[in-house]
Amino acid sequence: MAGFGKIKNNDVVVFHFPEGDTVAMNLQAQSYYQLCRMYGRDRVWNDPRNFGEIVARPVDKRENYIKRCVAIPGDEIKMERGQLFVNGKPQEHFPGMQHDYIVKTNGTALNPKALEKLNIAEDDRGVYSSEQYVFPLTDENAVKMKEFNNITAVEKIIEDPAKWDPNIFPSNQNFPWNVDNFGPITIPAKGKTVQLTIDNLPLYRRIISVYEGNKLEVNGSEIKINGTVANSYTFKMDYYWMMGDNRHNSADSRYWGFVPEDHVVGKAKFIWLSMDKDKSFPAKIRVGRMFRGIK
Repeated sequence: MAGFGKIKNNDVVVFHFPEGDTVAMNLQAQSYYQLCRMYGRDRVWNDPRNFGEIVARPVDKRENYIKRCVAIPGDEIKMERGQLFVNGKPQEHFPGMQHDYIVKTNGTALNPKALEKLNIAEDDRGVYSSEQYVFPLTDENAVKMKEFNNITAVEKIIEDPAKWDPNIFPSNQNFPWNVDNFGPITIPAKGKTVQLTIDNLPLYRRIISVYEGNKLEVNGSEIKINGTVANSYTFKMDYYWMMGDNRHNSADSRYWGFVPEDHVVGKAKFIWLSMDKDKSFPAKIRVGRMFRGIK
């Protein structure tokens, strides 16, 4: 059935995991392609004891992800020192948006109840030493934490723009990006044509060969699509760029790139169940969040 609406900027969207077409059965929560980058394809395929069987899956049999659609087809995005820009304008700030912060104390312990009130889960409480921690905080909670008597500093973590993270899409040195600094990049739109070169091919390789089902060959500086030399490509589908509101702890488009329109399940409209992983039943059920709309 056709949907009743279109995805707009900043909608919260449910979609099938784009890199979930292949999975290592012993490590299903991790991207197969990320595992290959970390350990090499030969080891992933030839070490079933650690990685398990390698299985291919159709689109509708992959994990469902939920993220905010920060850019729609035709938008240009870039990120500078943790600030996302869409078509040259800073993205709207959303309640609950978080970044990682280094929190320094005078050596006295932090009150766990105070951290709980700031919605910092136990799994998110990184401890470097008795005087230094790393927490995901909203801008509002960062201000509140600075008011604690034993806090000496609260500093947002921002990656150096000159530092390349090979885990960031498209995992190529022609695009030396990291989680806080990337782009500019234009989101592909159905019917639009892009000029292809060996340098920019990493951005579109997966679209051409996987999502849109073409035979892609590269020989030196020559690119062939379905056996024909190509210096351009016209997209068959619309694509989207999805990002989590927890900017330093989110597996999103910064790691695996564009989301094709045929992977989209729908818009997330409300929360039907919310659980606190740090508590036991029945206290773990967050009744106050149930059936609330998603913004």
